[in-house]
Amino acid sequence: MLKHILLLFVALFSIKAIAQEGSASPYSFYGIGELKFRGTVENKSMGGISVYADSIHLNILNPASLGKLKLTNFTIGGNQKFTTLKTNDDSAKGSTTTLDYIAVGLPMGKLSMSFGLMPYSSVGYKTGFKNPFTAEVGDGRFEGSGGVNKAYLAAGYQITDNFSLGLDVNYNFGKVTTDAIEITGTEPDQYHSRETNETKLSGVGINLGALYSAKLKNNLELVTGLTYSPKVNLSAENFRRISSIRFNSNGLVAGERDVIESDAKILDIELPSKLTIGAGIGKSKNWFAGIDLTTLSTSKLNNRTFNNDETEFKNATKFAFGGFYIPKYNSLTNYFSRVTYRTGFRYENTGLVIKNEDINEFGISFGVGLPVGRKFSNVNIGFEYGTRGTTNSNLVKENFVNLNVSLSLNDRWFQKRKID
Repeated sequence: MLKHILLLFVALFSIKAIAQEGSASPYSFYGIGELKFRGTVENKSMGGISVYADSIHLNILNPASLGKLKLTNFTIGGNQKFTTLKTNDDSAKGSTTTLDYIAVGLPMGKLSMSFGLMPYSSVGYKTGFKNPFTAEVGDGRFEGSGGVNKAYLAAGYQITDNFSLGLDVNYNFGKVTTDAIEITGTEPDQYHSRETNETKLSGVGINLGALYSAKLKNNLELVTGLTYSPKVNLSAENFRRISSIRFNSNGLVAGERDVIESDAKILDIELPSKLTIGAGIGKSKNWFAGIDLTTLSTSKLNNRTFNNDETEFKNATKFAFGGFYIPKYNSLTNYFSRVTYRTGFRYENTGLVIKNEDINEFGISFGVGLPVGRKFSNVNIGFEYGTRGTTNSNLVKENFVNLNVSLSLNDRWFQKRKID
């Protein structure tokens, strides 16, 4: 049954995962867009910590966690995000629905493998004048869509019962399209300036991981983890077109003339290096609490096709804390005693600075893992409330609610059968 479900989901969702627009944030205007992948629903419901690993769930954030995997696992997760955007003078609402990841884990003794697909970053914004006939000379309208996706192949090896190492090789690819229009006059049939950029990106990166656990007194276990991803230099080919356009009576672009410039050039775009260290303590199949600290070298980021004197990038940091509780994992009489209850929070300095204002993000999360079937499969549901940005200096503050849902299906493959 798992094989049939796996093939069905791969066929239905792989193309969608590549093509989706997963952001409604004006801050996706900057750099390579809004960074999307924060782990599986299980990770995100615990604030995004990556240090925990067990035998029945995939932890895509740390490839060393594959050393603990005992059952073949197929997981797929999606997200519904509701956002309220506020400035000092106005507010607006938006929502996005995205496929967050699709992945398979294959345990083969001490060596385990995993492969999957997920978005790395997303661009999705529309800002500026709404009505071109009431806009003033010099006003602009900016739109963007697309993003960077990641396909990965990972391996984890359990060196000892307490120590494992892992490697994740990933291929990053995608396309970002931006469109900027500037009002150059107020006459009814006036032509205005337009610049369109289409950037195709691709590049290969790696993610290294290590995981160590130690038994303590009273059946407690100490777990520590580390992951490091070196920077990735993306091959980015940008196609730019500068022209003149006019609007029809409905305010839509109706015609184009005088193509001033149309060219293609190679840009230098870099995905930042990333280092995460974490530690946690818990009791097997009962409870766990852990913390993560992540740093990203985002100070070397730049905007794709333009320079902005009011924007700069510095290194980003993220702190996450979270855990879970299972009242009684093997209860035969009470279903809710076998449910996994998760919670956590995170705080991020995104590294983006606009008009000398740091763009920070905060989120608090809750979730449950609902057991289904006889092989420890489960449905995971998570909620997160958070904020990003500020209304200072006439910027935008985002209040958002994330609804995360995933399936984590387990089966036993590569099992030696005995014949009596």
